[in-house]
Amino acid sequence: MSSGYDPHAAQSGAQQDATPKAGETAPLAPSAPPQPAPVAATPPAAPVSAAPVSGAGDPTQLRPGPMPPRVEPASAAALVTGAATPHAGANPFRAPHTAPTSGASWEPSAGYPRPYTPPQPPASAEFAAPPAGPAAASAGAPAAAPKRRLAWPGVTALLLVLALGGAVGFQAHQMQRLQDRLAAADRRLAEAQVEQGRRMEALEGRAAQLEKQADDVFNPEAISSAVLPSVFRVSAGEFTGTAFAVGKPANGGGTNLFTNFHVVESVWNSGERKVFIERRDQRFPATIVKVDETNDVAQLRADGKFTGLVPAGDAVKSGQQIVVVGAPLGLEDTVTTGVVSAFRKSPDGAGTVIQFSAPINPGNSGGPVINRSKQVVGIATAKARDAEGIGLAVPIKTACDEFKIC
Repeated sequence: MSSGYDPHAAQSGAQQDATPKAGETAPLAPSAPPQPAPVAATPPAAPVSAAPVSGAGDPTQLRPGPMPPRVEPASAAALVTGAATPHAGANPFRAPHTAPTSGASWEPSAGYPRPYTPPQPPASAEFAAPPAGPAAASAGAPAAAPKRRLAWPGVTALLLVLALGGAVGFQAHQMQRLQDRLAAADRRLAEAQVEQGRRMEALEGRAAQLEKQADDVFNPEAISSAVLPSVFRVSAGEFTGTAFAVGKPANGGGTNLFTNFHVVESVWNSGERKVFIERRDQRFPATIVKVDETNDVAQLRADGKFTGLVPAGDAVKSGQQIVVVGAPLGLEDTVTTGVVSAFRKSPDGAGTVIQFSAPINPGNSGGPVINRSKQVVGIATAKARDAEGIGLAVPIKTACDEFKIC
């Protein structure tokens, strides 16, 4: 052929190379590598094609032909390579051994078998080795969703809102409890006030009843003790009598008093107006303000302030008990008791007078006649000359209507 290729030369060259030299040992033919026990059914291996090499007396060397790619289990790969079993999902194909780039020989030294070189799969995209590492391990698993970054500001704000809401809720609960307690206290207070009001009403009713019973009980000692500080002895010239403070304080200060006109008659008729009122060892000047000759009543006014007696609002009745206080014969603070005997016409026929049984004497004129309620019912004015127990008094209402000072 014109290509210059001589098959005989090549064959003889190959034969020459294959013939060992003197003193050299012919290399042994490579034996088949040990095969691991199959784990799973594998497709039948392709027959090994023999590539005969011509040469006189040379043994035929068998070389493995190309084999189809086979997926070996991890255990088989470990047995072949002597490495540990990789984790599940590792690369099922081992990378083929590559020849060194330097001039070093891959031939073993004398006496050692030739190392087994696994067949290389065809370099194509279909049999390309998958990527190694964690990406290859997770190639068959679904891609995990990427972790979301925690929004710490949002979490912090949520925690703050929850804490604030809890605090507000707790305070609202406490306020509600306090309001409930206040409402309960208000109810108890209202109930206590109602009960107290009932008790007060009962006590007031009882007190009124007792006062009425006390009024029904005539007590001259209590009556005289209450009225004596308001009763005075009157000294008017050569005459003496009795006067008592009555009503409210006088206009411009001082105290108004009642007495009989006939007690101050001589001073009044002489044009004088000054008299004296005395109590115990004290003497106070007084002025005759006005007189009622018809009803035998005169009004005095003293500069000192004294407690006035209270006029009775209701008319006295026959049979009621009375106390008469005066200074008979100049003997001040004299107390006598009796009853209302009757109502009579006055001796001059001018009006009505009260007849009573309490003993009186000269000096009692102008003294108060007191009922059991410590109220003034009349002004003692006269007595029967030849009899005892017959006294007369001007009703207090007559004096109050005339002088307007009660």
